[in-house]
Amino acid sequence: MDKIVYKLVYNRKRTLNRRGMALVQVEAYQGGKKRYFSTKVYLKPEQWDDRRKRVRKHPHAETLNRAIFGLVMALEHRELQLWQQGKHVTPELLKENIRASANAQSFTDFMKREVEQAAVKASTRRNLSSTLALLSAFKPQILFTDLTYDFVADFEFFLRQKGYHTNTVAKHLKHLKQQVNAVFRRYGQVLPAHPFRNFKIRSTDYKHTHLTPDELERLEHLRLTARHPALQRTLDAFLFCCYAGLRYSDFTSLRPDNIVDIGEERWLVYRTMKTQTEVRLPLYLLFGGKALAILDKYAGRLTDFFCLKDNSNVNKQLRRLSRMAGLDKHISFHTARHTNATLLIYRGVNITTVQKLLGHKNVRTTQGYAAVMDRTVVHDLEKHGG
Repeated sequence: MDKIVYKLVYNRKRTLNRRGMALVQVEAYQGGKKRYFSTKVYLKPEQWDDRRKRVRKHPHAETLNRAIFGLVMALEHRELQLWQQGKHVTPELLKENIRASANAQSFTDFMKREVEQAAVKASTRRNLSSTLALLSAFKPQILFTDLTYDFVADFEFFLRQKGYHTNTVAKHLKHLKQQVNAVFRRYGQVLPAHPFRNFKIRSTDYKHTHLTPDELERLEHLRLTARHPALQRTLDAFLFCCYAGLRYSDFTSLRPDNIVDIGEERWLVYRTMKTQTEVRLPLYLLFGGKALAILDKYAGRLTDFFCLKDNSNVNKQLRRLSRMAGLDKHISFHTARHTNATLLIYRGVNITTVQKLLGHKNVRTTQGYAAVMDRTVVHDLEKHGG
């Protein structure tokens, strides 16, 4: 049996819709038999290069071409899978198999499997799982046919109603879009249209801030009742990272064996998740050894201490803690890292030393904190009259 031959066909029915556009389809041909698969891409005649079989003169030509050829690759991959199963693969069988696969599961099931099988870092998997949990809270079982523009808009409103920051909302929408793109590549014909085609994901330019010594002290002196163990652990984790300069992803990847004895002192030795750079921190020399006091507090429970909720929920807890401490500042977990670097520079630590402590590969990244400190120094001098 010959292999199926795929080619792109524009305006097969020789008619344009009311907007003057026609559909691009994938033709699957074998032994005189044909089946057609919709790409869900509609174009005006001048936007299709029939000789090269590509989108042209379109503001999103590159993206559309990737989507179209992604569908062709998905069809070829499915044909190969069926052939490896010993099936007699025809265009008709291929179409029926793809339709059956799509109908046999919901989008929720599809995303669960994608998240479980994705070859990504543990931190990325946690972020995707967080998005999946929010989608499930919004609608427990999401069908492919639910994936519309209105669905995305309603999900965005749902996230905003829960109090998430604009950029956090954007992060979850981008995760959803990635999964929809995966569906589109694999089962393009089961979606009525790409729900993000005319949807704009909004974000803001957000500059991470740092805490001043006074603000850090307010958090250090914040006393929580025994009714708030989760808040207390988040506060302690945040303070630990203010003293050690860790990212959220680095902190949550720590294990008790990252705390090592070198000589007679305890060090923190770990590899950054972002760049896989080894960082060695003499905790006893940083901020008067305050990080060690926190570790001692959780002696025997360090594994639990290093295990936080997802970043979005932790940031919500930090905003609550900030209000409880009387801080008029929007903080996130990454504020701890900026606070660490800023205060070290403020105390006169050489910038190349700060670079090593943060695990930056390039000192230029660390130099960005110097500009922040310029403003802090001026503010302090003005405050104290010179």
